[in-house]
Amino acid sequence: MAETPEMTTVPVEPFTGPALWYGPDLAERDDWVLHLSAEDRDELRAALHTARTRAATLLRMTIADFPLPRLAAGLERAARTLSEGRGFLVLKGVPEDLLSEAEAPTVLRGVGQYLGRPVPQTAGGHTLCHIRDAGPARDDAAPPACLTRAAVPFHTSEADLLGLLCLRPARSGGKTLLASAAAVHNAVIEARPDLAAHLYRTRRFGRQEEQAPGDGTQPLSPLVTRHGGRPSMRYDRARLEAGARAARGGGTDGALAADGELYDFIDTTAASPAVRLEVDLEAGDLLLLDNHVVLHARSAFEDFDAVERRRHLVRLWLARPGETGPAGRAAGARPRPTTRTGVVPRDVVRPRSLRTPGPGRGRPSSRA
Repeated sequence: MAETPEMTTVPVEPFTGPALWYGPDLAERDDWVLHLSAEDRDELRAALHTARTRAATLLRMTIADFPLPRLAAGLERAARTLSEGRGFLVLKGVPEDLLSEAEAPTVLRGVGQYLGRPVPQTAGGHTLCHIRDAGPARDDAAPPACLTRAAVPFHTSEADLLGLLCLRPARSGGKTLLASAAAVHNAVIEARPDLAAHLYRTRRFGRQEEQAPGDGTQPLSPLVTRHGGRPSMRYDRARLEAGARAARGGGTDGALAADGELYDFIDTTAASPAVRLEVDLEAGDLLLLDNHVVLHARSAFEDFDAVERRRHLVRLWLARPGETGPAGRAAGARPRPTTRTGVVPRDVVRPRSLRTPGPGRGRPSSRA
């Protein structure tokens, strides 16, 4: 579905306000880090015990199944930071005893539901994905980039909010890179005003790797829309180029050439030391970000030989909450961009034993 600006976008104006930030400025501060107290950590342990006692499944879990009476206030402030502030934060200090492969998904799902509604990341309906090196391909299809040690370019995900819980970091590298969509937008209109209007032109995005073959739900959207004083950016170069090839039968024209220049500039700007923020996620760190106002990427990494020590994160996608409930009240009545609700699941989900790996068959996205 296309995102429609609330007002005219001509002439193009720079964004200001808290969503506009630059990595070097934030690297010297820690006000984007929320440190869990000993009481918060005990509350997470108690909430996990409650969920286990009630035998709450991940799909059916509610806030009542994962009660956080103390931490809920901090998560409400986090929701305000995501929707009205710089658009990201790191919740630091999830206890080590909650970071096992069995416990961590429940903890991430339990915390996430205070911020939004979990949405599918795959055609199989998975709302949680494990991000780690999968090793050599098991079939003809290359593994998604997030299941390798390769770098992942700057992009936004098809959900309003992203949560990444680090269970174990890599031996070296694997940094999470963040860039302000407002800063990237402003750089385009300042340095390349000839390309500025292309930011607001509607495009078709190609199919995601996690979508089922034949799924025709590719969105039509500009790269940037304006909502109040905040941007909403949708960017994934591989999908944009695939959508353009499909729309033009694989041909090229002037618009495609201009788009190539624009994408080159966006990629270079987001990755530049003057714009990007490098975040070294440690075990127990939970990164939360708003995909409308923050682009993210990952550097390549070297991993440990021992499987039990290798880099491992758990990813959650969330749709923005409604105007009711704590997170909705935190956001207020400010105009909001169109909600991004993840991947449309298949009508019928096959039993796990019958699934085979491959694009659209239960694998996580190539974007982590």
